[in-house]
Amino acid sequence: MRHSLSAAVFAGVLAILPCVHGADLSGTWKGAFDYQGQSVALTFHLTQTGSAVTGTIEGLPTTPTDIHDGKIVSEKVSFWANTDYQGQTYKLLFVGRLSSAGGGISFELGTDDGSWSSALVAHKSTEPAPAPAAVTGTWKGSFDFQGATVPVTLHLTGAGETVTGTVEGMVDGAPGKTVEIEDGKLEGGTLTFWLSTQYQGAAYKIVYNGTMADGRIKFTFGTDDGSWTNEMTVEKAASEGTGTPE
Repeated sequence: MRHSLSAAVFAGVLAILPCVHGADLSGTWKGAFDYQGQSVALTFHLTQTGSAVTGTIEGLPTTPTDIHDGKIVSEKVSFWANTDYQGQTYKLLFVGRLSSAGGGISFELGTDDGSWSSALVAHKSTEPAPAPAAVTGTWKGSFDFQGATVPVTLHLTGAGETVTGTVEGMVDGAPGKTVEIEDGKLEGGTLTFWLSTQYQGAAYKIVYNGTMADGRIKFTFGTDDGSWTNEMTVEKAASEGTGTPE
């Protein structure tokens, strides 16, 4: 009888462990690793359901990128992600351990063939996520293209995690033409979407990944094949009540 009771208690403890860690794991985690003497910042948006972990990673050459086969067993977290670097696709493995003392995740990450590896400690972000309505409005900014300043205007509407709208300034020779955004979504403080445009007669898919903070959206954007990338910060138009656009 005593052995049966002990086994039942032990099984119950094992059953609730994923839930305990899930309360700590779900959320936005930030850290950095060293690559050839440079610090590369990564942001993990993680969600745990039972022992399964899903989410995305920002900061890799292909960003955002989905994580695969994510799971948590006791304090050990593991998943993998694909990214492109210099025209080649790499599978990166992440194995992390939750720290009860520091409240972080200590990751070992590297290529699946073992040719490269590094270490990273991620901590949960305490920044409050912007409300979905915060993205609604007109946003203005500009980016540099071959030495010329290109002004851009975004008209965005948020409804839950879905974002719709248009972008002006991304069509060669027609700066006032609007282009519809596709697959727009706001998860936490991360805004992602893509659009189709043309340059010198060729069609391109431009992927946007933005971070909302302090009334601004800081975008990294570029072609879906990674052949061209750029950065841009936009602010709400003065009439929207958050200041003067850059």
